[in-house]
Amino acid sequence: MVVEKVILAYSGGLDTSCILKWLLEQRYEVICVLADVGQQEDFEAARQKALKIGAKEVIVADIKRNFAEQYIWPAIQMGLIYEERYLLGTSLARPCISVALIEAARRHGAKYLAHGATGKGNDQVRFELCAYALQPELKIIAPWRDVEFCRQFQGRQDLIAYAKAHGIEVTAKPATPWSTDGNMLHISYESGVLEDPNTVAPSTLYELTRDPFTQAPQKPHRVCVHFKQGLPTSVEDLSSRQVYSTPMDMLKFLNDLGGSYGIGRIDIVENRYVGLKSRGVYETPGGTILYTAHQDLEVFALDREVLRTKQMLRDRMSDFVYNGFWFSPEALYVRRCIQLAQEHVTGQVTVELSPGYCRAIARKAGDKVGALYNQQLVSMDVHGGYVPQDAGGFIAINAVRIREHVRAFGPYQTDQQ
Repeated sequence: MVVEKVILAYSGGLDTSCILKWLLEQRYEVICVLADVGQQEDFEAARQKALKIGAKEVIVADIKRNFAEQYIWPAIQMGLIYEERYLLGTSLARPCISVALIEAARRHGAKYLAHGATGKGNDQVRFELCAYALQPELKIIAPWRDVEFCRQFQGRQDLIAYAKAHGIEVTAKPATPWSTDGNMLHISYESGVLEDPNTVAPSTLYELTRDPFTQAPQKPHRVCVHFKQGLPTSVEDLSSRQVYSTPMDMLKFLNDLGGSYGIGRIDIVENRYVGLKSRGVYETPGGTILYTAHQDLEVFALDREVLRTKQMLRDRMSDFVYNGFWFSPEALYVRRCIQLAQEHVTGQVTVELSPGYCRAIARKAGDKVGALYNQQLVSMDVHGGYVPQDAGGFIAINAVRIREHVRAFGPYQTDQQ
């Protein structure tokens, strides 16, 4: 009898630890891939745990640098944000992790890829679409869509009981069974008590950020973020004058500083790709600061109509990333279009951090690039080449449509009338 090899996307948590044991019971040879994307985790302990359960091999793939440079930084450059609030911390990690999984499958000659994503969630779509884009012939094992598995396990409470019965150590407890997923960009929380959207998230839940009202410093702190063609190139702490110049160092500094001010917390209900609404709590301190700085420089640097067009493309690209289409022809096309719009987004932005909030307070174009902001032209003290009389004709032409509407249908009615 040939024993088939399975690559398991392993996290060391409740779901994938139980799935590892379940796969072994199904007579598979399991090779676990534990992706290090910057989450706070004892990887050696997780590796030993998987081996104890029965994994044939455990690969700890250090992909932090690749995650920062090839996924997070392009997302900052594109200004990606899903439904105007979520900075896509989990969504961006999935294609990066998928690459590591496929590399392991090729190296070990595995025909199967298994994951612990729920059958109601987005991650099953993301992992599988990425896998098919990278290795179309790969076969997927998704236990949370398997009839027998779902008959045995209704949810996390059943998994906790199963783990206890098989001597599998887990951190989830019946009293606080929310799910956590972290990486160097953010931490997300969902499930358990959070499934009631009217229940306030426990104050003990947060790991990356301090309470902005009771624990954050009261004195504002300023940083200067430098960009080249929309990509962050360095961050300067304006208090210490320390400069951070690699993506990982910038994120580490901004996460620590932003977290101390309670920046980057959101509590939202979002629209999953599979058609459900879900409640999620997120912490993204460094990403929020970088997004704020980039957005400010972009408005400063771009032509108005280019900016409007780019914003439409940004929204489409945010959907592509959230829905799992990072490796798709449409995502490649839109990404290249947005990159073209970033050609002149070079300069620096000063950002001020205060409890729970950050804002851009100054900006400047790069020394070697042009600037659409013309201080003399916009000044209220000199005409600067602008002919005020021309505005009369501009207004008259724009008024034609409005006056015609009034002629045809009568004057607009206001609440005061």
